[in-house]
Amino acid sequence: MQQELEQLKGEVEGIVYYNEDTGFSVLDFDVGGELVCVIGEFADINEGEGLVLHGSFVHHPTYGLQFKAVACEHQMPSSANAILKYLSSGAIRGVGPVLAKRLVEAFGERTLAVIEQQPELLRQVKGISPQKADKIYEEFQHIHGLRAVMLYLSRFGISPSDAVKIWKRWGLSTQETIGKNPYELCCEEIGLPFQKADEIAGELEFDAESPERLLAGIEYVLRENLLSGHTCLPRDKLASVACQVLDCDVSLCEWAISRSIEEERLISCPLNGREYVYQPPFFLAERNIASRLSLMKLSEYAPDIDFDAEIDQLEREQGLTFAALQREAIRSALCHSISILTGGPGTGKTTTLNAIITLFEGQRQKVALAAPTGRAAKRMSDMTGREAKTIHRLLEVDPQDMQRSKFRHNERNTLGYDVIILDEVSMVDTLLFDSLLRAMKLSCRLVLVGDADQLPSVSAGNILYDLIASGQVPVVKLTEIFRQARSSLIVVNAHKIVLGEAPDLSKKDNDFFFLPRQSDALSLQTVGELMHTRLPKAYGYSPLWDIQVIAPTRVGALGTAALNAHLQTLLNPASPDKREATFMGTVFREGDKVMQIRNNYDIPYTRDDESKNTGVFNGDIGVIETIDRASRTLFIRYEDRLAEYSFELLEQLELAYAITVHKSQGSEFEAVILPLMNYRSKMYYRNLLYTAVTRAKRLLVLVGSASAVGYMVENNLRTVRYTGLCDFLRDGSPAGIGL
Repeated sequence: MQQELEQLKGEVEGIVYYNEDTGFSVLDFDVGGELVCVIGEFADINEGEGLVLHGSFVHHPTYGLQFKAVACEHQMPSSANAILKYLSSGAIRGVGPVLAKRLVEAFGERTLAVIEQQPELLRQVKGISPQKADKIYEEFQHIHGLRAVMLYLSRFGISPSDAVKIWKRWGLSTQETIGKNPYELCCEEIGLPFQKADEIAGELEFDAESPERLLAGIEYVLRENLLSGHTCLPRDKLASVACQVLDCDVSLCEWAISRSIEEERLISCPLNGREYVYQPPFFLAERNIASRLSLMKLSEYAPDIDFDAEIDQLEREQGLTFAALQREAIRSALCHSISILTGGPGTGKTTTLNAIITLFEGQRQKVALAAPTGRAAKRMSDMTGREAKTIHRLLEVDPQDMQRSKFRHNERNTLGYDVIILDEVSMVDTLLFDSLLRAMKLSCRLVLVGDADQLPSVSAGNILYDLIASGQVPVVKLTEIFRQARSSLIVVNAHKIVLGEAPDLSKKDNDFFFLPRQSDALSLQTVGELMHTRLPKAYGYSPLWDIQVIAPTRVGALGTAALNAHLQTLLNPASPDKREATFMGTVFREGDKVMQIRNNYDIPYTRDDESKNTGVFNGDIGVIETIDRASRTLFIRYEDRLAEYSFELLEQLELAYAITVHKSQGSEFEAVILPLMNYRSKMYYRNLLYTAVTRAKRLLVLVGSASAVGYMVENNLRTVRYTGLCDFLRDGSPAGIGL
């Protein structure tokens, strides 16, 4: 049964904490002379203001009894003292304590009524000119407008934090905008789900076949499919899916698609005999990638230049003998403006990469190393002995860019490098790759390194696959497993999986172990024992920094949600010595291993060398060092930097004792535990298993069912990604691809 709400009526005595982005506040609230601690989301709260609050009392383990408000009615202060406190707090811009005192002395309890109804009388007060009086009146109307908007939005069940975003977007025109088209709430700045906008439209009695609804539905389907990796959709498929979402005839969806294209909200493009529909940023990005790469090819060396003498000299200096494919890859990187080096584990990619770097440096070329994530960049640094940066750090996020989509380095401010070598290219999405190319000089060479058999990027695009499939970029795939790598069962089994062969699960004395279990419960128990006791004891591994549990899915008895709940209890149980913060049922505790799940360019951090910057990105893994409940902040250690989070950013964190295979891309861990049982999940397929296995650097322990492993090996169904890049690359000359 739903708890009945209580009502509190009083005045704001003090504001202990206020977050202007979300409206979350902690108030000292005067109820008939007794102070009550109130928490909740409010907009534009000021000291001295009268409120009627609806909510319930809750008991906090640290702060004791609090009133949690879920609804709020504003009341202007009525007594002279309350009005003085209200105005002195800066509630009305331009009115400070001195002027507030003069106003109250002049008008007493009528002060606010005078401001609202007779602003010309304000000119009688010392220090208030006619212009000043007008500004005070306008600011007072602005405050009333905000409250009217908050009240209007509350009827639709819109949270105060979303209401603050809406107010910042449209201000006093909010009600008019939503009244005309509630689907505007789905815009990127606000991001309300389409279904919620649909509910609001229903309450406003919008026609289900209105143009506003149809156009918004089409764009919603395209946005949702970005999450599945598609940069575009075939027009017929878009119309089919949209008519299910909108519950309307397909002819109406066809009309809406045509209208969106006419208005340039969407872009239509024929690809390989079929019409595709794009959101403009992704169309422009794919076309620009193809155009840039075509232009870069014009600066290539003549094909008859012989670099064999340089390679021979390097062999002598380093006491190496490169295999034929390694020599070909090195030569390709030196000859071509863009080249791809791919291959599985143990095939000599690192040796080849180091040779390429050394030879470019010998030519006095300025070389930059980059990777998509912090962990991948660190791994690249370890392999090469040189600094590697994330792509974001290389391009430098522009802190003045309010859209958070641009970088300091672009076509107008290019990077000063002659060669850029980019590792883990399979992880790179379309928009980020486009940003990198825009920031490169056309004379800059680009060497792409990755494993074509791994999963594609989490975000939209299929860059490595499309570049290889186009046939327009030189590719060398290393296939020979070198002798020293053949002793590793991780390497051997990874290559078997790629070839569709069953991995060897019988060995007990190597780096790849299989522990059969007959049930989910036994598998879960075994995973916990391995991480908590067995692997730390046998190998000295840290459960936080060295061991990573990886699972195919988030859901189910062995999904990451269930695994994290179990492992948190086992590895970092609740303790009076450990402070906590809770968000949506998840407890975050000091000492917890966590992951950032979206790019955030604003999170401040301090590096170990005391330099400061901002930005934590999707997939970064760290450990919560400190939770400060008084300031509602927590500090997370990400290897060489300490990041500061407000509690409102908890929605961007997940526990990371266990992570999905997709989230593990680009990372390598000393030890990986992979639980698999007999499910027929859509996530049980070959290259997902291959990606999981190749995340292990020294040890892989597979727990569960051998038949599940066999099923994944046999299931070579690769998820289709709709993109146009491959076709654009085949289109030919830069003029033919130009924007």
